[in-house]
Amino acid sequence: MQGPHNDNLAKQISPQFDLSNRVYITTGGARGLGLAMAESLAEAGGEIYCFDHNEQPDGEFAVVNEQLQREPGAGALHYRRVDVDNVDEVDAAVASIADKKQRVDGLIAAAGILRVCPSIEYNVPDAWRLLDTNFIGVLETANACARQMFKYHSRGSICLVASTSGLIANKGMLSPVYNASKAAVIQLARNLSMEWSKVQSNGEGGIRVNALSPGHAITPMVRNELAATPGLQEEWEADNMMGRLADPSEFKGAALFLLSNASSFMTGNNLVVDGGHTAW
Repeated sequence: MQGPHNDNLAKQISPQFDLSNRVYITTGGARGLGLAMAESLAEAGGEIYCFDHNEQPDGEFAVVNEQLQREPGAGALHYRRVDVDNVDEVDAAVASIADKKQRVDGLIAAAGILRVCPSIEYNVPDAWRLLDTNFIGVLETANACARQMFKYHSRGSICLVASTSGLIANKGMLSPVYNASKAAVIQLARNLSMEWSKVQSNGEGGIRVNALSPGHAITPMVRNELAATPGLQEEWEADNMMGRLADPSEFKGAALFLLSNASSFMTGNNLVVDGGHTAW
């Protein structure tokens, strides 16, 4: 019999958080927020396939995987070069993983891009490019995972990463299309949860869908914007009840909660983790 010292930390805290023998997809998983959330699932015993458009993941990816190998009961991260803008590529990648593992238990759709530009200067191709990644990419990745979850009767959870930018306008940053794309993701979670949450008579369904809206966090994408806009970080910090911006690691707990059985009666919701930014 396996002793407690061989269990992952999540299982030791509560069996509801244990993801042992489960398989998950994370988009935008090469670095930053996507990688941090993928790490949280692997720490709880899950096997995580991280998709991103880069040929190779950020150097941080290898560091995280090495740490996981030293943790009792932890799962593992695998990297796949997959562009969420390419629907056929996403479908094929998810299907190959599902067929190999005979299951897919959930998804964190974290891939996204940011473009700062005044509305009247936006051109249609640039707007569509952002929407293709931030909305259509999220929709099609969720669809690809849901198809395989239906096929293998996997009752799990999907987390669509939105943003507080989908709830408010960002002071000091003109990003109308980005903000609109994140608002669309929040609404998408509600509609997909309506379609997929109930277990049907044929055994399909039982897929919970929620959005996660992080507040301002020091991700690689945001770091570039802060460097290009003097004073923006100080302005955002002043507007936050905690007086600071988040580190990507501070969303690991929220990700584990949403993807695990700990949130078994939660679907169609938008979990806001923003240090109180939208509370005043």
